[in-house]
Amino acid sequence: MSESLVVLCPGQGAQAVGMGARWRESSPAAREVFDRADRVVGARFDRPLSELCAAGPEALLNRTDVAQPAIYTAGVACFRGLFGDAPPAISFAAGLSLGEYTALHLAGAFGFEEGLELVLLRGRAMQEAAEASPSGMVALIGADESQAMQVCERAAQGEVLCAANFNAPGQIVLSGTLAACDRAVQAAAELSLRATKLAVAGAFHSPLMAPAAERLAGALASAQVRLPGIPVVSNVTARPHENDAGSIRRLLVRQLTEPVLWSQSCGWLAGQGAASFHELAPGKVLAGLMRRIDRGVRVISHDEPE
Repeated sequence: MSESLVVLCPGQGAQAVGMGARWRESSPAAREVFDRADRVVGARFDRPLSELCAAGPEALLNRTDVAQPAIYTAGVACFRGLFGDAPPAISFAAGLSLGEYTALHLAGAFGFEEGLELVLLRGRAMQEAAEASPSGMVALIGADESQAMQVCERAAQGEVLCAANFNAPGQIVLSGTLAACDRAVQAAAELSLRATKLAVAGAFHSPLMAPAAERLAGALASAQVRLPGIPVVSNVTARPHENDAGSIRRLLVRQLTEPVLWSQSCGWLAGQGAASFHELAPGKVLAGLMRRIDRGVRVISHDEPE
């Protein structure tokens, strides 16, 4: 593969029953990753994480506290299955929301088990924050940033409603209270925009995730975070993390309550001249988003072994 290689790591929403199963079956290196994950997760769920990924049930796999460690594990297993113990030189890594943890692990910021423990806590904290404050998310199709802000201004009415994900041009996701999300759908229609409420546990990447951010900050404060061996793009800044462990910790905490700048991140990556973009399992969501961000960039997805 080209030396100018970019690795993209999926986030929550990419999960699906069967994720990583083919990698686990075909690659001893990928199987070892799942085995290590099963030992860390233990009996926290009603069955091993590897079984949940392979066979579901879907309702359990879709829970925030389960989906996040499952996606992290599947992504790392895919990477090890692709490259084994001799990965090629990587120019940049980036991950959508949760995927930033996968990218940071692959860059050497923390070990697999340490990253998995952080992801387990992150998913559980986000799930509990969502349950404590009924809220949701709304996808706006065809909206630019100014139109998204206009929807928020019309629909918030004193409640939380904000832009949470800039996924691609014309695809912005809002987060807020349930009532504000309902009003956002109506406000979008008045502006001739399409809006769809998403099946998520709560208002991720909004101020309503502050309790989860506080818990994550405590866990990160005691976690060993090393300087990444390759540049990893931050969701918060759309630029690579600084060579400062404290800054990495702070940005990972801010990521829970601030917008994910994925479109801006990929636009920056596309301008760096890298020749080869590779999306790890599960799914092909990031390749689809990149087609909307920059059609000149081709992303190779590795949802399953070739």
